[in-house]
Formats: sequence, C-alpha cells, structure tokens
Amino acid sequence: MKTFIFALIGMLFWGIAPIFGKMGLVQVNPNIALSMRSIVITAILLVWLLATGQAGSLASVTPKAWLFIGLEGVCASLLGHLAYYYAIKFGEVSQISPIMSGFPIVTVMLAALLLGEKFTPAKLIGAILIVLGVLIIKR
Repeated sequence: MKTFIFALIGMLFWGIAPIFGKMGLVQVNPNIALSMRSIVITAILLVWLLATGQAGSLASVTPKAWLFIGLEGVCASLLGHLAYYYAIKFGEVSQISPIMSGFPIVTVMLAALLLGEKFTPAKLIGAILIVLGVLIIKR
C-alpha cells in the first residue's frame, strides 16, 4: 500500500509539473530553463542531505552505483527533460505530456531484456493501452 501511495503522489506532482514548466518557458530558452531547474533542485537536495546528516553517506556509495545513477540522471534529467522542455515550449502541454508518459513501454521492454523481468500478459495489455492512448492523443 505504501508503494501505491508514493506512486500516486508522484503521479500528482508529475501531473502538476508540466503546467509550471509551460508557464516558465514562455520567454526562456529550454537549455536555460533546465539549468535553472537543476540548480534549484541541487540546492534543495544539498540542504536536505546536510540537514538530515546524510551527506557523509555519499562517500560510501560504490563507483558502480555512481555510474548507473549518473547514467539515469543523464538519460532522464538531462536528455529526456531537455527534449521534454523543447516539446512543451513549442507544443501543447496537454498533448506532449501524455506522449512523454509513454516511457513505460521502453522501460518494460528493457527490463525484460536487460534485467530479466518477466513480460506478463498484464504488462502486454498495459503497453498496448499506452500505445493506444498516445495514438488517440496524437490525433
């Protein structure tokens, strides 16, 4: 139940965020906007780590974990969000957001191929529904 609640909270904030992004990008280049966003988030997280005494734990993180978390950051927070910012700057946020939200299709396929996770009938039906949703929004 706890996982589901956190997923719902994430959904809520990910649903709100594009509205703020679109409003902020009116007179701002997406490259600058992503940099601004990253600076704000980094500052908040650094304060949080220092305030909770967790900053010292960074030294115990393995190089392998740094690599994979770093790659996740480059894919999601840099390249993915940069593409997203350009898309919402020049497109309709109500169309762009659902299309960008089709990422679980890529995740499910790669999780099966690279992580050995099972590709179940439920995941197949979910992927088909996502594709159909994207196609409907695209029209």
